Amino acid sequence: MNSGEVKQRLSELLTQKRVEHSKRVAECAVKLAKIYNCDEKKAYIAGMVHDAAKCLNLEQVYEYVDKYEIYLDPIEDGNRALSHSVVGASIVRYEFGIEDEDIINSVKYHTTGRAEMSLLEKIIYLADLLEDGRVIPHIEELRELAYSGQLDKAMIESFNQTLTFVIANDNLIHPRSVEARNYLLREIDK
Repeated sequence: MNSGEVKQRLSELLTQKRVEHSKRVAECAVKLAKIYNCDEKKAYIAGMVHDAAKCLNLEQVYEYVDKYEIYLDPIEDGNRALSHSVVGASIVRYEFGIEDEDIINSVKYHTTGRAEMSLLEKIIYLADLLEDGRVIPHIEELRELAYSGQLDKAMIESFNQTLTFVIANDNLIHPRSVEARNYLLREIDK
């Protein structure tokens, strides 16, 4: 699938607002890729497709789960905020024809993170938060860390902020996020 076909398919799956967000994430991902010597083309593609399943309703989510035999863990099941990344990874693989495992994993883990994230996974995770249209508390501090070469510190701070938000709203915390944060803290201490 070429970039024009990807954009066309995204316009069928997403609202215009979400397509614009995806473009900004792709641009931010390229900016981060330049800083951290990551493949810029892969960063752009992953940024564009990261939210491929974001606008699906719960019925559609389950249709994809059945179609592609996707496993949603008990925290993801029924939670579109978390399941869209897992379902999106299958959409990217089977409907966009993207076979690059790093891109697929960047989509799959862009909401929760995970221990031992690849460079591209970290870039997409952060680009989703840092894109220019985002207005969230402490965004400038996160951007400063990420754009000044402190990728892992930016990741830890983003996990800290996300976990604080999730707790404050009495939502479930996905264990992958805790594992990702703990892994990064151990790596920084080495």
